[in-house]
Amino acid sequence: MPFLALRFDLAGRDADDVEARCCALGAHALTFSDRRDDAVLEPLPGEVRLWPATRVEALFDGDADPQALTSQLALELGLVAADIECELLADRAWEREWLRDFHAMRFGRRLWICPQHEQVADRDAVIVRLDPGLAFGTGTHPSTALCLTWLDAHLQPGERLIDYGCGSGVLGIAAAKLGASHVDAFDIDPQALLATADNAEHNCVGHRITLHAEAARIPPAADVVVANILASTLIELAPRLARLVRPGGRLLLAGILQNQTLAATAAYDAWFDMRAAGQREEWVLLAGTRHAGYAA
Repeated sequence: MPFLALRFDLAGRDADDVEARCCALGAHALTFSDRRDDAVLEPLPGEVRLWPATRVEALFDGDADPQALTSQLALELGLVAADIECELLADRAWEREWLRDFHAMRFGRRLWICPQHEQVADRDAVIVRLDPGLAFGTGTHPSTALCLTWLDAHLQPGERLIDYGCGSGVLGIAAAKLGASHVDAFDIDPQALLATADNAEHNCVGHRITLHAEAARIPPAADVVVANILASTLIELAPRLARLVRPGGRLLLAGILQNQTLAATAAYDAWFDMRAAGQREEWVLLAGTRHAGYAA
């Protein structure tokens, strides 16, 4: 069925109020997008962050009267009708349409993140099958890409890894595919745990990944702990993450902007010798080895 798309600038209006008013007029879905190029970091679970210049697209039935609907929407939201863009969208397979621009990506020498609809010809490839979903993490973000590249180069077969803040599970699944003996995956978002479980099963590594909804239940003394979150959260978690790494084990921190590197490094100095292990755009990867003689 075709849809009628009405687009306009949010312009400081309350997003929840705009959504409610559009739905009251019969909107099937709303999309908020960046009108310019302003970075918005990964939101916390349950949090909605919008761009300074946000564009709204509301989808209505294709047989709706465009002029009448535009006038109603303008009246409801205090807009000028001429500022509302109107377009009739032809019927398409929308559930697959958004996958068109997601293609197989290689990280390091052999690790690939590949959507279900593509194939990788490299005979030596280690392939993680993953389609974009509700949970964060497909490898497209620089911080995730940095972690995947590090795992490809440094993870040793038989090591035990903790994926702290697992999102889609991409890092833990990649570790299992690269030979980790076991992965403990933790996230506070139930949707992330569901996505991780589903993705792990599709990659035939579900038996080597244990999901945790409570941080206190994660077994300590891992060989490798990876946390791809946000710098402020990583700084707060320093004592907890340090306790999860065995003496001589390694810690990998991502989600850190270049200007946050010194603060993040200082937070872990008591337990680790942290160093920059890679950078993409403004994002930095920190890696460190836990001091053998320090008791947490």
